[in-house]
Amino acid sequence: MKIYTRTGDAGETGLFGGQRVTKDTLRVQAYGSADECNAALGVARAMGLDPELDNLLAQVQNQLFVVGADLATPGENPNIPRVSEADVAFLEGWIDQIEGELAPLRQFILPGGTPAAAYLHLARTVCRRAERGVVSLAQAEPVNAQVLAYLNRLSDLLFVVARAANARAGAADVPWVSPRLARQGE
Repeated sequence: MKIYTRTGDAGETGLFGGQRVTKDTLRVQAYGSADECNAALGVARAMGLDPELDNLLAQVQNQLFVVGADLATPGENPNIPRVSEADVAFLEGWIDQIEGELAPLRQFILPGGTPAAAYLHLARTVCRRAERGVVSLAQAEPVNAQVLAYLNRLSDLLFVVARAANARAGAADVPWVSPRLARQGE
């Protein structure tokens, strides 16, 4: 099987179920951003994480395929997996567990620290873009509400996992310094 089909050469793609749409539709943009988030998670994992965080992110990457399938399949289709309340609860459980090992935040932090943590922060921002895309899509067409909840919770998880990646590697979070306060210290 060849990787290219030539069916998208005119700027269209197929959704599950056969419907053809342009590649800039809200639906394609939403699942495309979820795919970008998944790729950013792959880069973060390649940077080296402890086994527990790596395993968690592998599970999240698999769940993001379900997010993509859910978004790429308008209407009902019993053969397509859908994001569920259990998927959202899975993320919440991990957020609570990982947050419990972290020092409370006392200030804003900048994305950074270890390379893995920096890529996790990047994945978090891409996740937020996917979430915004799904919000726009949901204003135009029916969307599984659990997809929105999942992406909202995933960005929270990625924030705490980035902090945990730094902490477990012995690196501090990067504090934000107000430009006004920085000038006062000069």
